[in-house]
Amino acid sequence: MTAAASTSTMFDERIDPGRVASFVLAAAVHLLLFTVLVFGVRWQNRPPEAIEVELWNEPVPAPVQVEPKPAPAPEPLAAKPELVIPKPDIALKEPVKVKPAPKPVAKPEPLKPKVDDTQKRMREELAREQASLAVDRERLQIRDQLAMDSAAAVNKSKADWVDKIRAKIRSNIVLPPDLQGNPEAQFLVVLLPTGEVLTRKLTKSSGHHGYDEAVERAILKSSPLPKPDRAEIFERELRLTFKPRDL
Repeated sequence: MTAAASTSTMFDERIDPGRVASFVLAAAVHLLLFTVLVFGVRWQNRPPEAIEVELWNEPVPAPVQVEPKPAPAPEPLAAKPELVIPKPDIALKEPVKVKPAPKPVAKPEPLKPKVDDTQKRMREELAREQASLAVDRERLQIRDQLAMDSAAAVNKSKADWVDKIRAKIRSNIVLPPDLQGNPEAQFLVVLLPTGEVLTRKLTKSSGHHGYDEAVERAILKSSPLPKPDRAEIFERELRLTFKPRDL
């Protein structure tokens, strides 16, 4: 008990030095605030000084006519400085140049021989003559063909006419009973355009007298003989042949 009491008495009697300093500082701050409040209120309660101001107006000046100023010319636009791009220090490789393909060389046209006007006229005249000869040749060919066609038509008409005459004469022939084989008798007969028989003449005997006389009698009996279908093919003299087996 004695030891504990002595220990408690030692702690109670020790004073903290920080507590005294705090107390002094707080008292100083309160004193400072009180002083500021007192002097601040007195400064605000002073009456304000009066200020006199005199107001007056100047006379209105007469309006001045101001000439309109010409509109300023538009300033030329300043040229924009060209933007220079610095070239890189790195050296660029040059592109590989491709050799162009060789162009085809046009062959020179062969020189044409000069032809003077005289030769040209001669050639033109020769060409006209050749053309004219060709036309004439074609005309001759056409004419010859027409002549041939006409002659063929005439010969056919004449052959038909002769066949009619011979047929009529054969119908009047009386063959002798002793005739053998197929002998040929030929007569030259002269006619009129009407078909009348003027003369008859034996030009080739058949070798059988009875057959020759039988043909001559048949010619006279058949007069007038048939006329041709076309008057232009009429012939005055006719050579007629007769064979007994051709009847």
